Amino acid sequence: MNNTIEHSFLKSALTLDNPFLSTSDFLTWIEEKKANVKHKITPIPFSEMENWGFNEATGNLEHDSGKFFSIEGINVKTNWGNVSEWSQPIINQPEIGFLGIITKKIDGVLYFLMQAKIEPGNINAVQLSPTLQATKSNYTQVHKGNPPLYLEYFLEEREDVTILLDQLQSEQGARFLKKRNRNIIIEVSSDVEVKEDFCWLTLGQIKQLLTHNNVINMDTRTVISGISFGNNQTLKDLESKNESTFLHSELDEDNNLHSIEYIISWITKHKAFAELDVKQIPLNSIADWKKDGEAIYHEAYKYFSVIAVRAEIGNREVHSWTQPLVKSAQEGLIAFIIKEINGVYHFLVQAKLESGNFDIIELAPTVQCLTGNYRSGKNEYEVEFIDYVLNPEKNNATVLHSSFQSEEGGRFFKEQNKNMIIEVGNDFDVNVPDKYVWMTLHQIKTFIKFNNYLNIQSRSLLSVIKFV
Repeated sequence: MNNTIEHSFLKSALTLDNPFLSTSDFLTWIEEKKANVKHKITPIPFSEMENWGFNEATGNLEHDSGKFFSIEGINVKTNWGNVSEWSQPIINQPEIGFLGIITKKIDGVLYFLMQAKIEPGNINAVQLSPTLQATKSNYTQVHKGNPPLYLEYFLEEREDVTILLDQLQSEQGARFLKKRNRNIIIEVSSDVEVKEDFCWLTLGQIKQLLTHNNVINMDTRTVISGISFGNNQTLKDLESKNESTFLHSELDEDNNLHSIEYIISWITKHKAFAELDVKQIPLNSIADWKKDGEAIYHEAYKYFSVIAVRAEIGNREVHSWTQPLVKSAQEGLIAFIIKEINGVYHFLVQAKLESGNFDIIELAPTVQCLTGNYRSGKNEYEVEFIDYVLNPEKNNATVLHSSFQSEEGGRFFKEQNKNMIIEVGNDFDVNVPDKYVWMTLHQIKTFIKFNNYLNIQSRSLLSVIKFV
């Protein structure tokens, strides 16, 4: 990434003033979208699904076209953690979709073209999504509906388009089987028509909106998490006097507890040690799971279930359809513990194995409890450092960020995670268990440039970090 791009991103991240749409006016605008767009999401029995059905031989839940995605079974064997073998349903969606944002420089500031989009699983109907959010089945029009808006900017080679960011990033490893999406940000030099349900926002505004619950969708969060802002020289070149401790951690290249080489070796060691044997099996043969007319669920009602819904949404490429959705047993909790080391914020990063991971281990937040019932102490595993997250004051810790953020509404039904960043004091031991490592934001952003390092929960949480 050259300096010009890094400058543009940082300047946008430091800009809250928007002559086209202030942040307060945006909140009014998106509420109007919720009120004006016809939408109705209704849970239905599996028997009422259209173009979906259970395969007679395997029990897998599949679309008639063989496209979109399927719900299948896997058997997992591993030497990682306390549970060495289990079976579960999983979403198999081998297609690589687009999560793309158009940007444009207006009066020297980079603006992001964002979409007010309804997904069937969204908690609050409308959330702010990337310019383009589409699976391959969507943009090749398997549904026989209209193509997604602005698709031509991402599919065609154009003289007016410059690619600013282009990454293959993983989806939820506990729910998807080796699923990845193309996260891409482009800059357009020509005029861009702002269609209905779209608006221009600065990156600073988007980050400001992430202090609100469930406004910015997961797909937007994963795309903007990949943005790097350079080093201390970038800030000097902008002649900015911003003294954000997060920005300092983002730009500082030198004051690291561990070198990049050390961290690479640490990750490699865990990948080499960890065994992950995942076999696809028929859905009707997975142990400890049941199916009735309305759900596929664990016999102890843990983890998640699979349900069916009818979606009626007035402004989508197709106005009415049915589909399966994954419904979590409870809200999740993801949190980074951070500590000032050598004058720079370091993040406590976890090496985490999940059944659907593309490359065995991914870098996760300090605490990631998506399905464990930590409130009642019924976890089958111990969650390291969770007391610092649940009881920060008792542990001399300070909550720097806390918000509820939704999972992806196209596959998950009204699922949200509590996103937290917790600062600990000098009494927190810098020596940590072997599956954890301290990294600065600058180091994390170095790894995020490459495929399959940072899991989506980490990326979601990193996206909330703002500098103004």
